[in-house]
Amino acid sequence: MNAKEMILFRLGGIQMEKNKPIIHTLAVGMPKELIDSKGRSMITGIEKQKIQEVYLSAHGFDGDDVADKKHHGGPDRAVCLYPAEHYIQWEQELGKPLPTAAFGENLTVTNMLEADTCIGDIYKIGDAVIQITQGRVPCSTIDKYTESNTLLKRMIETGYTGFLGRVLEEGTICASSNIELVEKHPAQVSVLYCNEVYFKNKDADAMKHIRAVDALAEDWKQKLEKRIQVLQSKVMN
Repeated sequence: MNAKEMILFRLGGIQMEKNKPIIHTLAVGMPKELIDSKGRSMITGIEKQKIQEVYLSAHGFDGDDVADKKHHGGPDRAVCLYPAEHYIQWEQELGKPLPTAAFGENLTVTNMLEADTCIGDIYKIGDAVIQITQGRVPCSTIDKYTESNTLLKRMIETGYTGFLGRVLEEGTICASSNIELVEKHPAQVSVLYCNEVYFKNKDADAMKHIRAVDALAEDWKQKLEKRIQVLQSKVMN
């Protein structure tokens, strides 16, 4: 089975038009207590349930929330998307299937890879319109939820983190809704590039390049600005 056949099989036979983003899964979930196989308890909203239709407001989807509001959620992080294509690689590496929306994403999508999706890109999904704001910063909850010791590390190494967005126009999204690219941001700073700089690169110029994108999430702007100042102070000293 070649790579394309594997993707089609994993996605239940969805026929993907070249370069056309498609919703594979629409999912929401509220924070609750989960206990893993090691007996560790956590309050988290990572576990999602597939649904057919839901309303998206500026603060997120109805019936969906996060437990850690310091690091997750908010207007700049109202929507979480994750490329379905990555599931194949992760399942091969882990040697087991992953649950629905395993990364806590609301939208599991095809043809929206981090390398092709840029900060500031605007998409119409169903009746709603969203704008990509940042790469998703994964946390240890992913390893606990998927019962893996390596997935978090591998997501950061590869930059396959998924990404987050703000809501420009509220509206209803269905599992069968089309995803339409309304506007490609002129800066064309990809999520993958941002992840590379955010997690690995200590180049102040690269950080400034990302920081200059007007649509970037405020949290990332502040964090990058602090890192830039630290790097510049080291150079001066």
